[in-house]
Amino acid sequence: MVETASFGRFHFNHHRPDLKRWIPAFLSSHRTLFTILWIAAFASVFVWQRNIVEGLLTFRRAPARPLPRLRPAVYNLTDFGGVGDGVTVNTEAFERAISAISKLGKKGGGQLNVPAGNWLTAPFNLTSHMTLFLDQDAVILGIQDEKYWPLMPPLPSYGYGREHRGARYGSLIHGQNLKDVVITGHNGTINGQGQTWWKKYRQKLLNHTRGPLVQIMWSSDIVISNITLRDSPFWTLHPYDCKNVTIKNVTILAPIFEAPNTDGIDPDSCEDMVIEDCYISVGDDGIAIKSGWDQYGVAYGRPSVNILIRNLVIRSMVSAGVSIGSEMSGGVSNVTVENLLVWNSRRAVRIKTSPGRGGYVQHINYRNLTFDNVRVGIVIKTDYNEHPDDGFDPKDLPILEDISFTGVHGQGVRVPVRIHGSEEIPVKKVTFRDMSVGITYKKKHIFQCAYVEGRVIGTVFPAPCENLHRYDEQEQLVKHSNSQNVTDIDYDF
Repeated sequence: MVETASFGRFHFNHHRPDLKRWIPAFLSSHRTLFTILWIAAFASVFVWQRNIVEGLLTFRRAPARPLPRLRPAVYNLTDFGGVGDGVTVNTEAFERAISAISKLGKKGGGQLNVPAGNWLTAPFNLTSHMTLFLDQDAVILGIQDEKYWPLMPPLPSYGYGREHRGARYGSLIHGQNLKDVVITGHNGTINGQGQTWWKKYRQKLLNHTRGPLVQIMWSSDIVISNITLRDSPFWTLHPYDCKNVTIKNVTILAPIFEAPNTDGIDPDSCEDMVIEDCYISVGDDGIAIKSGWDQYGVAYGRPSVNILIRNLVIRSMVSAGVSIGSEMSGGVSNVTVENLLVWNSRRAVRIKTSPGRGGYVQHINYRNLTFDNVRVGIVIKTDYNEHPDDGFDPKDLPILEDISFTGVHGQGVRVPVRIHGSEEIPVKKVTFRDMSVGITYKKKHIFQCAYVEGRVIGTVFPAPCENLHRYDEQEQLVKHSNSQNVTDIDYDF
């Protein structure tokens, strides 16, 4: 019998993934999938970053596509005085256009088209029942002088502030208490011009926490698709306490070094969310699922739950492809990550927490993961000791349990698995099945565990740690382990 869980709009099979539903039969071989994902990744990089080489090569552009009509009322930014010359500040044009759309909610809302051009602007707020549509060569540019960025109260689940105590900078594109919002286009770009922010952050010249590129808070029915987000001052796309969110066909770019905290997508206390068909190459986590920080997150009490992440290519040389935490004090559960390629990265998938976080990470399913040239493939870390202040309770311990890995493959991996539980925070009910990872270090024990309880089903390479029970393919017990508390963690390589 197969247990099925219903996640809002989505239905997932916990124990036996229905691959026929998601993947055609010709992709059943992980090697074939790996090859195709590589081709897609490099083709995508070539297309998405074509502006880098436009000075050297000349491309023949396809004729401009007509802009679709997605709402009853459609406006053009130029109708409100917008000038796309990269110099004129268009904040008032955006505000006037969005004000006009805000009056059309009962009539189905409105669509704001941003045509080809470079549209410099200070931060602005979206409205409900709105579609923001970026044409193919449209670029919204964030103004670089921070005096034009409004200050906002700290996030309630983070206490006094993420980088500094007190107010934080708002996002370039912002929304609160909204319903039915779409940001889409013909792969137009939202560019935060984060270089100035990163430099000032490193030089300690900022007095407030940097703002995200796009932040939607306390909202529902959000769709973000077919756009490029790049060079955010801080986290790139931050849905906060939102429900029913779809992120699809989005490219997110930032330098892989010297672009601090430029996470790609940070679902934070969100429910019923899909992230699919995206390419992410940034200076921190590709995706980081969060739900508040220490006692503030516990008090806020909003978990991240029912999240599906699939069909992604990610690069992260500083952090990890897909992370959970470390700010997870409201809880994280019912997360599926499948069909993921992480390449040329420091870590592939990671769960990070510490004493004082509280909360839980449970019912997490990873399926069909491919690692290529990754230092550490799978990481669970329980001593990520970064706290907002001294008010946290060190005895408030997170719960980590029911975490499964099925179909893990790749090459060029130094340490395929490092699960670092502790006596205070053991990791329970971990399952590995169908794992074969090509390794670069063959003389050391590279499937590393500490305070872990779980099982291995069938054949797994490299050889699993002795902490785990061994089962055959029919899930019959082969070898029982009494060594859950054995530690063989080695950070020297």
